[in-house]
Amino acid sequence: MLLFFVRHGDPNYSTDSLTPQGELQAAAVAKRLARYGIDRIYSSSAGRAIKTAEPTARLLGLNPIALEWMHEKHAWKDFALRAPGYTHEHWAFQTSYYIRRFNSPEVRALGMDWTSAPEFAETRFAEGVARVQAETDSLIASLGYVHDRASGTYRAEQPNDNHIAIFAHQGFGMIFLSCLLDQPFPHFSTHFDMGHSGMTVIEFCETSKEGKDPVCVPKVIQLSNDSHLYAEGLPTVYQNRIRF
Repeated sequence: MLLFFVRHGDPNYSTDSLTPQGELQAAAVAKRLARYGIDRIYSSSAGRAIKTAEPTARLLGLNPIALEWMHEKHAWKDFALRAPGYTHEHWAFQTSYYIRRFNSPEVRALGMDWTSAPEFAETRFAEGVARVQAETDSLIASLGYVHDRASGTYRAEQPNDNHIAIFAHQGFGMIFLSCLLDQPFPHFSTHFDMGHSGMTVIEFCETSKEGKDPVCVPKVIQLSNDSHLYAEGLPTVYQNRIRF
């Protein structure tokens, strides 16, 4: 199975939609995914994610499935806060205060148990991780792969060659991908990122097709790839501030 995680196109947050540039990005994504072939489309219930998914759905004749738990407002509630020295709430992974704490030796040593750090006791990090982990495991199990968190592997109960597309958000994507890949959120969110319409491709490939329970460890084979923008002659710009 191949999982395509696509961040929404350049957004107009005030209308929860896309800018004209974002609409061009969404159309470019659609052309790229149409070449690959997609069997099922999931989307956050936010307008900007739905608008990004629509061109792909039209081109392939699919009906996107909107999932409320992927809406970024829920991730914001759990992983955004006003850090000391800041006047407004920000994603924790974008503030120097939490970046330092996320990468401290003490937090790094806790691995996947990072939310147990005493300094995070007053946050909603633990609740957020538990919520997204449970929903992620349920979704991936419905696609044929059952998560064994203890070993950081998946049991391929129904191995398949399906292509699945998910259209969602940066903030949500950080916790979703960290849960999916069994990577501690503090490390993942401070060392990786995704641009508008960036496409992350994850392969679910069982290591052995013999026996009753083939083991699968999902691998990232592309991270926030924007070759669809290049192919259409669109600007390849990271977060609207770094032009390549």
